[in-house]
Amino acid sequence: MTDHNSPAGAVGGGQPSGQPGSFGPSQQPPQQAWQGQGQQAPTPQQAPAPQQPQPLPSDAARAQVAAAWVRSTPRAGQAAVPSLPPRETRPQGESKKEKRERERAARKAAYEQKKAEKEQRKRGGTATAAAATAPAPTPTTAAPHAPQHGHQAPAHSSSTMSLRATAAPAPTTGATAPTTGAATPGQAIPKPAPARDFDVPKPGGRIPGGGRRTHVALRATLLITTCVFALGSCGVMGLVVGKSSGTTTAGLDEADATRYRLTEFPTEQAAAFAEQYAQLCMTFSPDTSSTRRTDLARYASAGVDPECGWSGEGTSKAVSVTWDGTAEKLPEYGDHGRYLGVQVRTDDGTLTTLTVPVYVQNLTTGEGMRIAGDVGQMPLPARADVPEVDQSDEVVDDALSTQLQQKVLPGYFAAWGASDATAMSRFITPDATLTATTGLSGRLTNPDIGSVVALVPSGVQDTDPYAYGVGQAVQVRVAVDWSDAKGVAVRRAYRMTMVNTAQGWFIKDIRGGVLDEQGGRADSDDTDSAAATGSPSPSVSASPSTSAQSSKGTPQPGKS
Repeated sequence: MTDHNSPAGAVGGGQPSGQPGSFGPSQQPPQQAWQGQGQQAPTPQQAPAPQQPQPLPSDAARAQVAAAWVRSTPRAGQAAVPSLPPRETRPQGESKKEKRERERAARKAAYEQKKAEKEQRKRGGTATAAAATAPAPTPTTAAPHAPQHGHQAPAHSSSTMSLRATAAPAPTTGATAPTTGAATPGQAIPKPAPARDFDVPKPGGRIPGGGRRTHVALRATLLITTCVFALGSCGVMGLVVGKSSGTTTAGLDEADATRYRLTEFPTEQAAAFAEQYAQLCMTFSPDTSSTRRTDLARYASAGVDPECGWSGEGTSKAVSVTWDGTAEKLPEYGDHGRYLGVQVRTDDGTLTTLTVPVYVQNLTTGEGMRIAGDVGQMPLPARADVPEVDQSDEVVDDALSTQLQQKVLPGYFAAWGASDATAMSRFITPDATLTATTGLSGRLTNPDIGSVVALVPSGVQDTDPYAYGVGQAVQVRVAVDWSDAKGVAVRRAYRMTMVNTAQGWFIKDIRGGVLDEQGGRADSDDTDSAAATGSPSPSVSASPSTSAQSSKGTPQPGKS
């Protein structure tokens, strides 16, 4: 316990160095003990002396000073807290605009400072990595001991504490804690390595440190790749289209060209021209002789017979004129001329073949056509013999033929001739063809079923009697006698496909035409000779007057 009456306990006298006086802090800083080699720490800068308070009793003054030291002096293991800077106040004459400009300049300066620190950290990245692997250096200063005599160290000024807090390097994450002790004499103090950091972008932002450059390079690469791919696709498509659009010529020889009439001569146009001339040539009458002569002159050249072989007597009228497909080359005109065959049927039933020479000036456009000579009458093409049909494998079901003739086909042909869809639905299958469901629209009426031949399929021929399964199809030949629009009876033949169902036989398909079972010649020898000479066919009856006119009106052979 201290004796206040002793010189050591007097206020302001005999106290140890650094102890305060009666009214205020001492003018000398207290002594601090340091670890390590026992050296004393340098004396910090002395804070400015505050104003002297009012005189207080010695005991109270000493108690207040001791409490102030305890509060202001940092305890062991605690860092000194720097004092806050004074609150910034706007000058009286500063406007809001000037304040905004000043704040903007301050933010810009802070941004530049952060940018400079970031660049400095990047430059020190390699050194940081090397320093992280090296052992941690030993600091030269040791942790200070507690103040002697149980007193706390005096609080420094706010400016001094702020400078010390700023100068202290921040601890590096993962670095080894420094050991307490003094550096050996002559050993260099290593510079603490800056911390390795990485930037975390804000939500929705870009990664700094080359992120924007990487993004731009990626976009440029994708754009260039897309353009190259598009150009390559266009080039390939151009090559394909150009190659496919090129004209190719088939390798045909002269025989193929002659067979298929693949020549430069406009055969179809020349054939139409020859048909028109033959129509005028085979139509004549004394009443229209002048008009006929004028019309013929438009087709023929100057040396051609102006009457086209007519003697000026009798009448004739061409009913149909058709090119028969023959074309013989004109040697005198080369590729510009052809002998064309034309078949003409007159009103008396006579069928005549005329050979008409045609010249064409322009082979490309077909212009400049002329009849280059007189016509000549030729016989009809020769007829060939038809071979007999092999019927050795055909088996006829007479019972089925009679059943179809009496119960199925009469009702179907009556509905089919009138195109009655409601009535036809009773006789046709659901998958019947278009021809079986369309009909003749009343052009033929009053059907009378003639002969019916039902052919047994090969899979049923071995059964006795013939057993037709459900869905079995049978081919049927039918001859039907009709009445046309003028009431004339005509016979037509049909090939039909009929299907057996649980309800009976139904028609699936119908087609016209039936082959001659016996074969042989198409007509008799008398008919062939009459056709060759141009006389009327025996199927058409002619009156005596008509025959006389026909004999008189037969055209002359001409000059050919």
